[in-house]
Amino acid sequence: MSDSPRYGLDDLLAIMARLRDPARGCPWDVQQDFASIAAYTIEEAYEVADAIDRRDWPDLRDELGDLLLQVVFHAQMAQEQGLFDFADVAHAISAKMRRRHPHVFGDVQYANLDEQMRAWEDIKTVERADKGETADDSALAGISSGLPEWKRALKLQQRAAGTGFEWTDPQPVLAKLAEEVDEVRAELANGADPVRLEDEIGDVLFVTVNLARHTGVDFSQALRRANAKFERRFRRMEQLAAAEGATFGERTLAEQEQLWQRVKAIERQP
Repeated sequence: MSDSPRYGLDDLLAIMARLRDPARGCPWDVQQDFASIAAYTIEEAYEVADAIDRRDWPDLRDELGDLLLQVVFHAQMAQEQGLFDFADVAHAISAKMRRRHPHVFGDVQYANLDEQMRAWEDIKTVERADKGETADDSALAGISSGLPEWKRALKLQQRAAGTGFEWTDPQPVLAKLAEEVDEVRAELANGADPVRLEDEIGDVLFVTVNLARHTGVDFSQALRRANAKFERRFRRMEQLAAAEGATFGERTLAEQEQLWQRVKAIERQP
């Protein structure tokens, strides 16, 4: 067994406090603020998702640590400004989880998952009112504008579906997607006004998220897999081109397409 010390949460809090110490800390850490760290927080969350997607459990452990560090970093900066500290963060989320799960920590019983989800949204509505947020009776109230846009599209669609504004199966969604693609084609044929083209392509993307939702596909995971597939195939094309004595970029578009088809054929082989 290793004789190395086993650090805990208190150690991590102390490390961050030292890093932020104006006299003895790290100059880079000292000069950061909430805004400058926010991008790193988002990046670490995506790296957690990537480790899960790759099923790399040792890496997941490390990435979760990186994400935890972001929480500790924000809490330390808040403590320095007298706003709150890490203990307040832990208390707030613990209280929220108990409040939002009365069927687990109380006597409430729900007939099914749909009833539970409706109650969850009702509880969140009460929470927003308790915080003094402006009254908003829309079914779309409270959806954060800070989410990745694909995620916000998904939440908007889920909320709308909760009111009954929903297609019953994927086929109408497919038809709508084809309609939106046709509108992109029409816009391109008409000269492609940048504003209108952006609007039409946005409609295609929104409906694509809806199609994934209707088919039970995780949009983010599907896109990650598509990215990984493209990268794998592109790198293989580069290797094939190099083996034949020319870089991929030196090939004509027709030759590059031939390499693409060769790679696809190789992948289909048992």
